Amino acid sequence: MTNTFQDTAAVNINGPGKQKNTFDAIVIGSGISGGWAAKELCEKGLKTLLLERGRNVVHIKDYPTATMDPWEFPHRNQLPREILEANPIVSKCYAFHEDTLHFFVKDNEHPYVQVKPFDWIRGYQVGGKSLLWARMTQRWGEHDFEANARDGFGCDWPIRYKDLAPWYSYVERFVGISGNRDGLPQIPDGEFLPAMELNCVERHFQESVHKNFPDRRVVVSRTANLSQAHNGRGPCQYRNLCHRGCPFGGYFSANAATIPAAEKTGNLTLRPQSVVHSIIYDDQKGRATGVRVIDALTKEATEYYARIIFVNAGTLNTTLILLNSTSNRFPNGLGNDSGVLGHYLMDHNYRGRVRGEYEGFQDKYYSGRKPGGWYLARFRNFGKDVQKDFLRGYAFSGSASRSRGNVQEGDPTIGAVFKEKLSEPGVWGMGITGMGEHLPYFENHVRLSKDKKDEWGIPLLEIDCEYKENEVAMLKDLLATGAEMLEKAGFKNIQATDSKQAPGLGIHEMGTARMGKDPKTSVLNGINQMHNVKNVFVSDGACMASSACQNPSITYMALTARAADAAVTEMKRGNI
Repeated sequence: MTNTFQDTAAVNINGPGKQKNTFDAIVIGSGISGGWAAKELCEKGLKTLLLERGRNVVHIKDYPTATMDPWEFPHRNQLPREILEANPIVSKCYAFHEDTLHFFVKDNEHPYVQVKPFDWIRGYQVGGKSLLWARMTQRWGEHDFEANARDGFGCDWPIRYKDLAPWYSYVERFVGISGNRDGLPQIPDGEFLPAMELNCVERHFQESVHKNFPDRRVVVSRTANLSQAHNGRGPCQYRNLCHRGCPFGGYFSANAATIPAAEKTGNLTLRPQSVVHSIIYDDQKGRATGVRVIDALTKEATEYYARIIFVNAGTLNTTLILLNSTSNRFPNGLGNDSGVLGHYLMDHNYRGRVRGEYEGFQDKYYSGRKPGGWYLARFRNFGKDVQKDFLRGYAFSGSASRSRGNVQEGDPTIGAVFKEKLSEPGVWGMGITGMGEHLPYFENHVRLSKDKKDEWGIPLLEIDCEYKENEVAMLKDLLATGAEMLEKAGFKNIQATDSKQAPGLGIHEMGTARMGKDPKTSVLNGINQMHNVKNVFVSDGACMASSACQNPSITYMALTARAADAAVTEMKRGNI
């Protein structure tokens, strides 16, 4: 099967000369992991081309809503019905509002096929979803890297925690993570700035859990918000408007941190509006030689060349590119001798929500809008705890706040009394979200459509993914333990609900080009290098062999920094 780039694209090749379009390295995708790849490769002296399919977003300059007050929005930061009706997928995202509309991909801008319900949330711009992430950062523990080998579900990771620990430290020192050294093996300690503080109700809950459940530890959330100025950024202003883009650099984004660092070297060439069609593979040379790019606006096609290629387009787009990169050597997708490319798709199970009200602390209030709250690391199937109903485990995060308005049932709903009631503080409430591990199932997969293409002539992605019995059994336990902890802490009106949301809405999709020891069952080796294409590296969520139950972004960053170091080392040795 030969590559059909010219037929598929139906556009003219723009050929200003191969030398002009040749770099030492190409990075596809400018988000959380792509920004890190660009930074590391540039700082190691490589002339690097950074490709982004969306528009450019320059730190500070391109955050149009960052300092707007609610009354300055035409709809007071709410979305009109016509926008909601036109975007049934992306409108499910908690951060999709009038102030962030410009940072999200709308449903009609890049369609895909849902074989089973899957909500694909995307941000196509320089910086990607690093402008929109929730900033929770926990390291994986040794237990997580051993999980697949221990219970036999999934392929064994080719690395262990000790391999990644120094790289966690490396990226944490640059990113700036606020948190405490809590001594928990589930979430090993890192390089932290001073932690944010828990409010009075959060501290009460923490004390209750420690008293009633000795095997559980509630800690302050570790978050990529700066509690003090760090590396020329911040500190956090406690505005809780992070998703608009932070003009203070108070949280980590590629725009505020890694891309400026790469630009500072003079080795970066940034090319936005560049939709990557496929990776060029040379059968005679036995290596990838470059990438095929379609201009997002003009549809003009161009080829770029490099010695090293990093694919960091986000799990599903990374997989789309690799599956579309066919050649005589790889008729089923680049490096896909194993046949597992596109398989083992995972997303964390965020369906479990628990809420309750607390009648105490009526004399307490607080000002400011601190990011984060508390975090309770996995305790199920960990240590002495053994569950028969499900494999792996889950974590909790939560926060408490006091509502505005003390209007009670039976109070007047108009007039002076009503206005006075609105000005009084209301009750304290606690919201808890569970994050359950999603096992890697072969049948949860993506593939290219055989007959549907996007406006750039690239096949649409078909997504076939679901939560199975293990995730449902885990969810049942998660809801019960969450409600029990609130009850023990004296909360009232407790509600434990299953949102029944589909995979994808956790926005932690991962696993479709997994790492592994055996080339017959995996795509990548222990340094995120393709087993069968030695100069191509994948270090975004696609590389993950399991999902654990921690927020994954800091792990992607550490894997990317480590992979970039290994790639340059291998290049200097003449191996790639």
